[in-house]
Amino acid sequence: MGRIQKIIDGTSEVCGHVAALAATALVVLTAGLVLAFSLGVGSVRLQDLVLWLNAGMVMLGLGYALKHRAHVRIDVFSSRWSTRTVARIELLGIGLLLLPFSAALVWFSLDYVAMSWRIGERSGSTGGLGGLYLAKTLLPVGAGLLALQGIAEALRALPVALGGEAGATAAKAGEATA
Repeated sequence: MGRIQKIIDGTSEVCGHVAALAATALVVLTAGLVLAFSLGVGSVRLQDLVLWLNAGMVMLGLGYALKHRAHVRIDVFSSRWSTRTVARIELLGIGLLLLPFSAALVWFSLDYVAMSWRIGERSGSTGGLGGLYLAKTLLPVGAGLLALQGIAEALRALPVALGGEAGATAAKAGEATA
């Protein structure tokens, strides 16, 4: 299981760095867009690019955020719980909420994305960018990355949930090497 976790964690890291690059480009392009509009010059293509970079940043960053615990958590409650209880709640949350949500997002977006690819969808704006189907593809890809990272987190929580404090020590050691 350790090898699977490392592969998933590595994938999340790479995607997180790509998301960070998208965020950087997004800031620069947004500043350029504001400057261009203030000078009375507009670019539909630049507007599309800003929207698509935002989609890339969010969808590619989902797994990375989960890996680094940068998502909404219930630490107010869990700070009073044992490590084993926290791990069990983590497993329940992943199994009952995160994985079904990710699966539903993949499932419901597949036809939407497939249709976009079939028609070679482009921006609805006159003069906009082509290849909107690429941006739409980020929906199932991002949900899949989130699900994969959820599996890695579940694999990390499982020994703690089953083995108590000894499993917690092993999980902490695994986090330190990841």
